[in-house]
Amino acid sequence: MTATDQTSTETTPADGISLSDGAAGKVKSLLEQEGRDDLALRIAVQPGGCSGLRYQLFFDERTLDGDEIREFDGVNVVVDRMSLPYLHGATIDFVDTIEKQGFTIDNPMATGSCACGDSFH
Repeated sequence: MTATDQTSTETTPADGISLSDGAAGKVKSLLEQEGRDDLALRIAVQPGGCSGLRYQLFFDERTLDGDEIREFDGVNVVVDRMSLPYLHGATIDFVDTIEKQGFTIDNPMATGSCACGDSFH
């Protein structure tokens, strides 16, 4: 995926995971509301859901062995070494429309997803 495919600009590190400016701004806003500057956004892939794998996004203060940490416009994004291969080339964005609000993950490594859109394989 190229930046021209996105509605907002994004930064792409060497490993191919990217966080859009909109998503980085939303994460910053949420961290300010929490009053914490020691947290990072952790993105993980876990077994579960209709299609076999499920994304998890949450704030984390821990750093685990093998974590990949990338900085996007002041936001640290952490991915564990087991999840990284599933997320290569993924773009994390934040949408806020009349129909939907929340983080989205556009993942070229996913070969399919379920109807609910919550899991992939």
